[in-house]
Amino acid sequence: MSAKQNRILIFGAGVIGSAYALKFIEAGIDITMFARSSRYTTLKENGLQYNEKGKIKSIKVNVIDNLENDDVYDFIFVTVRYDQVESALLSLKDNRSKNIVTMTNNSLGFSAWLDIAHDRLLPAFPGFGGQIKDGILYARFPPKALATSIFGEINGLVTERVKNLTKLFEAAKLPYTINNDMKAFLITHSISDIALLGALYTENMGISEKAHQITVVLKMYLMAIQKAGVDINPSVFKVVLKCPNLILDLFFRIWLQTKMVKDMMLPDFANSANREVVQLRNDLLKFLSQNGVTP
Repeated sequence: MSAKQNRILIFGAGVIGSAYALKFIEAGIDITMFARSSRYTTLKENGLQYNEKGKIKSIKVNVIDNLENDDVYDFIFVTVRYDQVESALLSLKDNRSKNIVTMTNNSLGFSAWLDIAHDRLLPAFPGFGGQIKDGILYARFPPKALATSIFGEINGLVTERVKNLTKLFEAAKLPYTINNDMKAFLITHSISDIALLGALYTENMGISEKAHQITVVLKMYLMAIQKAGVDINPSVFKVVLKCPNLILDLFFRIWLQTKMVKDMMLPDFANSANREVVQLRNDLLKFLSQNGVTP
């Protein structure tokens, strides 16, 4: 089956879901978005609105707010926050679609998700970000050298459905990487978010203090997951453990003053991101405890 023949459901109409929908629709792929409340109304009435080089454009999108069990898709992309994934999977439990792609962090492992989705689960992580302001998508697609979408089977095999997923990304001209240890990748990436965002949303701290907190937390949790038997993935994070604190502190001081960080401090983003970080941290501590590790 060619990429354009695939029928795709984007379950979640936030930044990530909207950005994937935009790129897939532009590639001629059959896309449906699942949205609720005001976001559903906006998409229904105005289409998917987005910013392109300072101009506001709109593209027609099929949008639903109710999914029947026999409404079958080749892939369902779950593009909600980590703290909403289990609820989303439960709502998809009886749907007959065979492939559910979870596009989010995971600091605990896949047991709970597998209990719901079983072998339909295909873990992934998006390679871009941005914000939605007044119903308009402002997506940031970084260069391939900096970030790509990541996906792979839990067992590390390159299956037929993984190959089909690569065709989708190639058709949409979205860079991707197949990872053979998604559990390790998502736990490692969760640590970076816990360290970076955790410090970012800590009040009553200056930039230098926040930068040093990022360094300390990042190293502490990376060493902890190694003790728990998790390979640091991607391996670039192993450099962090060898890098002197002073150099890392300087790097994070610079990062904390970028425009990207200023966008991340906007109330709508900050409130939801903070809730996600709290659950990521709690689940990481649970995972480490289950493996006899105290950070």
